[in-house]
Amino acid sequence: MDQAVLEEFELRGKTFVADATDLNFHASIIIWSISLDNFIDVLRKPAYFKIEAKKSTLIITVVLVRRIKSVMSGDHRTVIKGSPSQYVKLNVGGSLHYTTIGTLTKHDSMLRAMFSGRMKVLTDSEGWILIDRCGRHFGTILSFLRDGSVPLPESTREIAELLAEAKYYLIQELSECCETALRKREMDLEPICRVPLITSSKEEQMLINSSTKPVVKLLINRHNNKYSYTNTSDDNLLKNVELFDKLSLRFSGRVLFIKDVIGSNEICCWSFYGHGRKVAEVCCTSIVYATDKKHTKVEFPEARIYEETLNILLYENRNAPDMDLMQATSTRGAVAMGTTYTSDDEDDRRTPGSSSKESRDTGHLNRLRNTKQTS
Repeated sequence: MDQAVLEEFELRGKTFVADATDLNFHASIIIWSISLDNFIDVLRKPAYFKIEAKKSTLIITVVLVRRIKSVMSGDHRTVIKGSPSQYVKLNVGGSLHYTTIGTLTKHDSMLRAMFSGRMKVLTDSEGWILIDRCGRHFGTILSFLRDGSVPLPESTREIAELLAEAKYYLIQELSECCETALRKREMDLEPICRVPLITSSKEEQMLINSSTKPVVKLLINRHNNKYSYTNTSDDNLLKNVELFDKLSLRFSGRVLFIKDVIGSNEICCWSFYGHGRKVAEVCCTSIVYATDKKHTKVEFPEARIYEETLNILLYENRNAPDMDLMQATSTRGAVAMGTTYTSDDEDDRRTPGSSSKESRDTGHLNRLRNTKQTS
């Protein structure tokens, strides 16, 4: 401590002069006053000295007195020993608990040593027993001490935290339970994404309305065998399923993908929902009129599916996207609320025997029809 500061304290002269802005002096007065019992007695009796300084100095003086008293009459170590039915107050890292000595000494652990008189414990002026550990999982530890078992947390991280606390308190049984659960979770890999399988229309509506994310639904129904399928229908049906699986893995964190397998007139259809409403639909089936009979044709409009999937990502935010902007940027200009798309234009372009010029003309006519319908 600076000698100049020491000279400013005159115990017999009853004078206290200090600079309130000097932080070094603030720290030094605490250390010095703790080491001198005579000076502590003076501070406890303000009439013994005279303050000859600014008002701010008086405020610091009062604070110093309180801190000195806290040191003198604060935390102390004691031995806790009583009947099993006696209640004790625990302050574990700021988390307060109230339990019996019988619970704390039920299992062979460090807590039994603390509350059976073999170890001294730290208590504050209000009688709370202080334990310098995180109190987040101490309630779980108390439940284990009472019952001998306890449900473990669902999170792997929380189980690891509970294991650390169990090892600190030397609770062998709880430590073994946590270690077994962690080893099991290492072997059981959690799925990257989950795709609900719809079995009823009520379940479908509940999933769509409760989801906070955009929804993409793929309807697959091979039970509708009213007409025979074309040669490429089976391959295209599998391509739609494979694309759905790829999109599910890629965007499962941003979009809810659901699969519909209940009975329906449709065979393969993509539906896109935003904020609980259907915003687009891509139907992949059509009826082909052959010479002898009708056939069901399944197409794979990959580009259109990708386009609608990207558009549905605009519904991630709480506000709906600008429909005019979506229509202007759409390749066909037909993106609107409740838009339904079929693959007839691609059918025309892929029809065997048709020339490239006829295919281009057909595509232009279809785009003109779509534009006219939209307007």
